[in-house]
Amino acid sequence: MAKRPNYFLSMLKMKCPKCREGDMYRTKNPFHWRLSKIFDMYEDCPKCGQHYELETGFWFGTGYVSYALSVALSVFNLIWYWFFFGLTWKDNSIFWWLGVNCVILVVLQPWLMRISRTIYLYFFVYYDEDAIKEHQHKH
Repeated sequence: MAKRPNYFLSMLKMKCPKCREGDMYRTKNPFHWRLSKIFDMYEDCPKCGQHYELETGFWFGTGYVSYALSVALSVFNLIWYWFFFGLTWKDNSIFWWLGVNCVILVVLQPWLMRISRTIYLYFFVYYDEDAIKEHQHKH
């Protein structure tokens, strides 16, 4: 029996939730110079055949995941900024943090959008250790 791929590592690598081996995106780099490539996904997993868009409009739910990730990242940025630079209203450092946080969120947006889709799909599709074998047997 093969070792089960790690759940969180597979998610971070943006692998198929069913087999945890197939790529979800055609390009590994979310920071492609053409923004149209951010969501350049396979329709089905190349390894196990899992269809990624489970129903029409399925990806609309990723907005909630993206929002939660952005809030979590903002809180993280607040903590490290406060720890290293301090925050007060007196010297307007809170506004400097807001600017730094906005830049970080904008720069990471392509990655946040992709990982949101991946996390959202992982809510609905579960690991199946025989998925690749079944897919190969069908074809």
